[in-house]
Amino acid sequence: MLRILVNFFYKIYFALLISFTSLVYSDNFDTNIYNNHGVVGLINSPTARFYNEGVYGLTIYDGTPDQKMTLSASPFDWLEASIFYTRVQNIPYCPQTEQYDFCKQSLKDKGFNLKIRLKEEGIMPAIAVGLYDFAGTGLHSSEYIVATYGIKNIDMHFGLGWGQLNGSSQKITNPLTYISDSFESRPSGNKGGGGQFDPDKYFSSATTSPFYGISYSLNNKTLLKIERDVINTLGSGDSQLVYDKRKSDYSFGLDYSVNSNFTIGASYERGNYLSIKFVYKNNPKKTYKKYEYQPAETEVSDTKYDKLIKNLENNGIGVNKITESAQFIGLDLTQFTHNDLRIIEEIIFEASADAGINKNIKKDLKIANLDAYNEIDQSFDRNSRLIYERNPSRKFESSTGVQFRPFLASREEFFKGAFLIENNSEYVIRENLFFTSNLKYSIADNFDDLRFVPVDTFPAQVRSDVKQYLKNMDKGILIGRAQFDYHITPKTNHHLMATAGILEDMYSGIGMEYLYYKQLSNYAFGVELFKVKKRDYDWGFGHLDYENTILISNFYYRNYGSVPFDMKISAGEYLAGDIGSTIEFSRTFDNGVKFGAFATFTDVSRDDFGEGSFDKGIFFNIPIYGDLITYTWRPLTKDPGAKLVRRHSLHDLLVRFREIN
Repeated sequence: MLRILVNFFYKIYFALLISFTSLVYSDNFDTNIYNNHGVVGLINSPTARFYNEGVYGLTIYDGTPDQKMTLSASPFDWLEASIFYTRVQNIPYCPQTEQYDFCKQSLKDKGFNLKIRLKEEGIMPAIAVGLYDFAGTGLHSSEYIVATYGIKNIDMHFGLGWGQLNGSSQKITNPLTYISDSFESRPSGNKGGGGQFDPDKYFSSATTSPFYGISYSLNNKTLLKIERDVINTLGSGDSQLVYDKRKSDYSFGLDYSVNSNFTIGASYERGNYLSIKFVYKNNPKKTYKKYEYQPAETEVSDTKYDKLIKNLENNGIGVNKITESAQFIGLDLTQFTHNDLRIIEEIIFEASADAGINKNIKKDLKIANLDAYNEIDQSFDRNSRLIYERNPSRKFESSTGVQFRPFLASREEFFKGAFLIENNSEYVIRENLFFTSNLKYSIADNFDDLRFVPVDTFPAQVRSDVKQYLKNMDKGILIGRAQFDYHITPKTNHHLMATAGILEDMYSGIGMEYLYYKQLSNYAFGVELFKVKKRDYDWGFGHLDYENTILISNFYYRNYGSVPFDMKISAGEYLAGDIGSTIEFSRTFDNGVKFGAFATFTDVSRDDFGEGSFDKGIFFNIPIYGDLITYTWRPLTKDPGAKLVRRHSLHDLLVRFREIN
């Protein structure tokens, strides 16, 4: 009788969750924290809380038997995505029948997490739905729906869990089985050996486990937590994870915020062991300062045009030419500093007003001498007089800083990485001809013992031998890039770039790119053609015997609607000679933070590709002290779908003159 009543209650509750959905917003940055899995939540269970869009974080968790690092990001207020890398200490890397050296270590695994908000808190609770490890090997594969409601310092959470979150001793009937019989059974095994989407499993099984928990904010630094833990500790189903037999159904935790960015957490899980986690999180919108116009120092003898030139150049905008008609001032400008047209227009307005210029401004904006945005037509040129024209000059710029280079999921060790001193230099030979270089020197790295060769190298080994390059990273000063770039706009909206030299860590070559880009439009398309040769492993000027010609067509689209995003679709021949297409979605913020995800499908079959079935990953750029963190994360380093890593494309340059999402 009791079981019938409980099942009835959860059916009603689940129906209410679905019924009361509405538009969503964001949650408090200070009183929420990532859980052990890098998801905003309690200890192991998730909550329906979210951070503001643009927030990102790193969670390092040390538990028993698993240890985990998770990178988390919030591209939108209603979306949270994370990638994790874990080591499971009580599972061998290979089956016991295998005798390879690398099999003696513990199991390593990588995967994705995703959480979407359905409803923000109002009269009814906030509601979210999410997945743990939804495109991985299934080691942590879980799905959940959770509701959250707060009263002053108390936050209450209640949800239902499937998969690895379905380990409760008091399960209920899966309410989705009343919608469709297809939810009654959870398929076993992993498609393609794991590493791909398996929607037949999602939210499926005859039963599901209710979980709940409470967090209490003791003060602005201390957060106390208790949850009913429903982790599957028995290793049943597809998961090999076996935990100590639970001594309690509850876990307790305490999080202490050292400051607004760093948090230390400790939890006593299921009455078995004490776990520790370290969390770094950042809200760039809190720390980002919008650019403020800075007037230049001028002389009494300066004309208003002298003042205008000084004001613009003091704010990162170079003046090539000034013309004047009866009604307008024409400005031919070059800039690399600002990535938003609105900022450039504000600077021009302030600079001209400060210089005492009252006429309207017509501008011709150039970047690398490409016509990016032009308001000056031929009739203006015919009826204007030249006020100023800059003499062409050569220019050299150089910057040196520290770069972090992670290399995750090597079979040799849990974590591999390097801290590098990198020098980036640019020599402007002409307005549209550049020579750029990148030099690296390893301060500290642990790449020396990289020795295990990749399992799959089909159809050609173009990326999977990256370890051979990394092992030589401590051999002194290395050349990461040394290339010439030539840019030209031969006709309105049509742009060309020619490139030659050492193009990246692993490839040299020569090539060109064409782009059709209509100023301020939300689309562009083009093609790139490169002849490349693989560099030798010592980062010198020599080459290996592999070369290929790659031809890729690209289509770009920027959506300015209620869900802003950038999309790029590419198709053609990739580095390894395979033919296919890539789709990429990203979100860029006005502080330079960028999050994105991609998937590539080529004519390499799933069987030939091996584990993972197709190339996919998440990429991000976080401009801390320059570009300290710029990384593309893949579950596996495979050869199919590999692209050339270019310094920049024509679209990268010209998109600066559109509004940021």
